[in-house]
Parts: sequence; C-alpha cells; structure tokens
Amino acid sequence: MYGIADLDNCYVSCERVFRPDLKGVPVVVLSNNDGCVVARSNEAKAMGVKEGIPYFQLAQQFPNQKIAVFSSNYELYGEMTGRVVSIIRKESPAYFRYSIDECFMYLDGINLDKLQQWGENLHKRVKREVGMPISIGLAPTKTLAKIASKLAKKFEAYRHCCMIDNDYKRERALEWCPIEDVWGIGRKYAAKLQALGCKTALDFAKHNKGWVRMTFNNINIVRTWQELNGEDAMPNEELAKKKSICTSRSFNGMISDIDTLQTHVSNYAARCAEKLRRQNTVATIVGVFVNTNTFREDLAQYWNFQEARLVTPTNSTIAIVKAAGDVLKRIYRPGYQYKKAGVIVMGIGPDSPIQQDLFDVNAEQIEKMRRLDEVVDRINRMHGTETVVIGSQQYTKKDGKGKAEVFANAIKHDFKSKNPTTRWSDIIKLT
Repeated sequence: MYGIADLDNCYVSCERVFRPDLKGVPVVVLSNNDGCVVARSNEAKAMGVKEGIPYFQLAQQFPNQKIAVFSSNYELYGEMTGRVVSIIRKESPAYFRYSIDECFMYLDGINLDKLQQWGENLHKRVKREVGMPISIGLAPTKTLAKIASKLAKKFEAYRHCCMIDNDYKRERALEWCPIEDVWGIGRKYAAKLQALGCKTALDFAKHNKGWVRMTFNNINIVRTWQELNGEDAMPNEELAKKKSICTSRSFNGMISDIDTLQTHVSNYAARCAEKLRRQNTVATIVGVFVNTNTFREDLAQYWNFQEARLVTPTNSTIAIVKAAGDVLKRIYRPGYQYKKAGVIVMGIGPDSPIQQDLFDVNAEQIEKMRRLDEVVDRINRMHGTETVVIGSQQYTKKDGKGKAEVFANAIKHDFKSKNPTTRWSDIIKLT
C-alpha cells in the first residue's frame, strides 16, 4: 500500500500557525512580486476568490470585504513543512518528498487492518505538534492514493484519512473524480478524453488497455490507466528526483542593465544548485533565458535561451552560477527592457560516482567546493536563507542621500510575514 500526506492549503496554514486570530478569516497568499493569488483559505474560496486573480483586482471584486493578504514567504513554508516531513519520517516505514506540501509513503510494513487508524493518528500528531491540518490518502497505487487524499480533504466523514482498499471503493472514488483532476492527466489530454466521452476517472478506467495505447501512444497515459485500475505502474525513481530544475521570476518593474540582470540570474542559479544538492544529484547542462514584457507592445521585444555544457557534472553553487553568468553574457542585448529571466539545469544524474574530465579541475578542488557548499547550506538553514551568498548574488545602488545599500533579492513582498523559526531577529517576544 501507498500513502500520500497532503497539507491542506499549505501556504495559508503556515501563516495561520503564528496568527491564530486569522481562524475563520479569508486568507490569500500572493505570488512573487505580489502579482496574483496562488493560495487561498477555504473561507476565501467560499467567497469566490479565484486562484490566479491579480492582487489589484481583489479590492475591485470584493469591496468592503476583510481579506488577510500575505506575500509568499518560502523560507517559512519550507521550514514548517520540513517539520511535518520529520514526523512522517518517524511514522512511516519509508517515504519520499514529492513537493513542498506532499509526501509519498510506502506502508508495506503496517498491517492493512490498522492502516486507517494509523492515518488518522498521523493527522492528529501533525496537527498537535506543528499546528497544520493534513489529509491522508491510502491506496494500492500512487494515483489512487492522490484521489483518496482529495476525498479526505473534501469530506469530513473520512476524519482526514481516506483508504481505497477494495474495488467497490476504487470505483466509487473514480466515479467522483473528474478526469481533469487525475494526477498525470494534463490539460491537453483531459480535453481529448472529455471529447471521447471520458468525463470521470471511472469512464477512462473502464476502457481496455489496447484502446488506451492506440488512442494516445503515450507510456505515461498508459501507466495512469494501469494505476487507476489498481496496478502499481508508476516508477518510484521517476517521481523521487527531477530530470530538470528551473528557477525563474518576473521582475518588480523592468531591468535594462546587465549588472542587475546578472544579480537575479546568479540568485536563480544558486537556488538551482541548492535544489540539486537536496536530492543528491548533479547537472551537466546550465541554461539561461531572458525575455521582455510581451504585454508592452510599445516596447521592443526580445527573447533568447542558450545553454552551456559542464565538463564535469556538478551541484556546486560557484560552478553553476559562473556557467549561468557566461551564458547570460552571450544572450544579453542592450537597449531592451527585460521583465523575466530564469535558469534551468538539465542532464541531471546521481552525485556519486562522477565521471571527471582529464583536463578539468582536480579532485582536491572539487572536494573543497563540496565542503564549502555544505558549510554554506548549514549556515543558511540555521540562520535563514541567503544569510551567506556569493558576491554575484548581490548588487548595490545609491539611496537618496548617496549612500550605497546592498540588496540580495529584489522581489517585491510588501505583505511578507516574519520568520520566527529561522531568524533570531524575528523570534516571538512575550511581553
């Protein structure tokens, strides 16, 4: 059996842990640069707040309504969800983290008759020790477990844990689940399935395997069909580690000079390197893209993407930031107002063993960079993200009095909450 633990309204729940006064109050969390709504409390959903609505339209569409607004605070969300994962690690025989708010669990070591109670107890422990609600889905396949977690989240009768352990429960769950909500069915395939009469997951599951193969000629769609029919078909290694990692942001305003653009690209590259180290992988390709604001038809438009191949696969912040900077210099063109940039690392593989090139840096230098990254990661975990960064991740500009100020991150976050669990300066004070 598989299980999946899914935090309910994750970002909102993280904010509410330290703001109990927000219980019952509509809450929304905004995207980077406070652009649009990316997370909503149940109260906000009931009001009709749609995901993706631009922030400036909130006041227009919901006048005289009290809505608590927060900027994205990924440092807080990462630390709080990490606490949940530490509990899951202790309670489950084996697990892997799928996303910031989801964890898959392998439950073969737990008696089937005790699984329902185990799931309910896991919810209670997370709620008691971390203060965040979580929904548990249990099933013989990962795709069915995802559907079960949706049922656990939607219907209170499940007591936060839904288990699909026989064909009757499986068919009732698939009958309830719209085809577009099935894990692994993207928008394109959902539209095609709906046109073929598959409105629910059950409609799709009732077709035979030959029909699925002939209609789609896609191994992932076939695997999804197998999973819906109770056959464990999703390879675990494909879920556990990403094949490529992308970090990109839209800027707060527009940027024309390469120095400021370099700062952002360096930050994105550093985050990609950190993500590689978290999953114990290295990359062989570093790509960078830049583009202007397509909505500003009055401005000249430009888009470009290029990549660099690394001689030796690496997850070193210094090496990846340097490669990204070299690519940026190749694609940068003066005279344009840039609105967005991003870094993509590809060709990802395990960090051991690494095939070195005869003419690349020696093993001793690689070991020094590895130890440096370990120390920096540890400091940033203890004292907050970006406590220690490399020089190219910062830029300076003059204030109104001519004094130079250092900015490590230029993302707009006017409604950002504090980080009482990771920064001494934000620690809660009792008076």
